[in-house]
Amino acid sequence: MAVEFRPGPLNLITDVPGLAVGHATDAGARSGVTTLVCPAGWVAGVDVRGGAPGSRETDALAPANLVGRVHAVVLSGGSVFGLAAADGVTAALSARSVGMRLRPGTPPIPIVPAAVLYDLANGGDKAWGVAPPYRDLGLASLEAVAVAFSLGRYGAGFGAMAGSGPGGVGSASIDLGDGLLVGALVAVNSVGSALMPDGRTYWAWSFENDGEFGARAPPDRNLDTSDPFPRESRLRDIGRLQAGVNTTIGIVACTADLTNVECTRVAMMAHDGIARAIRPAHTPFDGDTVFSIASGACAARDAEQRPVRVARIGSAAADCLTRAIARAVHYASI
Repeated sequence: MAVEFRPGPLNLITDVPGLAVGHATDAGARSGVTTLVCPAGWVAGVDVRGGAPGSRETDALAPANLVGRVHAVVLSGGSVFGLAAADGVTAALSARSVGMRLRPGTPPIPIVPAAVLYDLANGGDKAWGVAPPYRDLGLASLEAVAVAFSLGRYGAGFGAMAGSGPGGVGSASIDLGDGLLVGALVAVNSVGSALMPDGRTYWAWSFENDGEFGARAPPDRNLDTSDPFPRESRLRDIGRLQAGVNTTIGIVACTADLTNVECTRVAMMAHDGIARAIRPAHTPFDGDTVFSIASGACAARDAEQRPVRVARIGSAAADCLTRAIARAVHYASI
């Protein structure tokens, strides 16, 4: 009899124990920040596929380098200005004695990677001069962290778009049994659309679990999907076909005892979730970036089977990211 895998109790990335997520929003600027925290310092990796990324501390997670762990990950609006959100999170975590302490008597050093999306042209008030709001938004998002959090137009997704419609923040999880849980968190601001040409069915529809994003199967299984870039003319009209103005940024997490190299492989596999849920994806106009983190709580039983286990986790991470993207757009539209 086949095993049926189900989402965790919240169907959020925080079904992976030890994680919390917080949003902070500036309604006037039509922008915001979403922060995920894992204060114990989890093994991490990252993979960047978009042609115009905006990020911080990604090199610290490269397999050839020393650190390979994170204490928080920040997703932010504001393009390059949004990277300052991680400054606020870093300072606040250090003040709480979270981070690496390299020598006695020195401040702890939290590792806080970040990725940003472009929402500067969405009509909000961006006349902030030399004081963009993102450091304060980072601090506020950290203060707001909780196991349960909202989806849709919150935090980093507040001013986002998906194609020519609203984007947002989404999340999903899956319980693979024996203590192995996988989850995803995403902020969707893509040049591609999450919807098929009928304007109502998600590209991710076949991955849906229990109507989590509207239960909309294609009304016509012969629906024409031959156009490789749907709604191109509309996107050109509203100025979205420019390098750096779109992106899908996300985090996948699991309970496994992965290495930095294995986390990086999971991040690479998780990008398939973006390609399934958004068309087109990984374009020159996008900054698609996926972080991967692992708590280490669930140890592998057989060292020889580790590659199989990593493949299984990466596949589940891609599926969760697919569902999280559709949930982001679905909740942003209701």
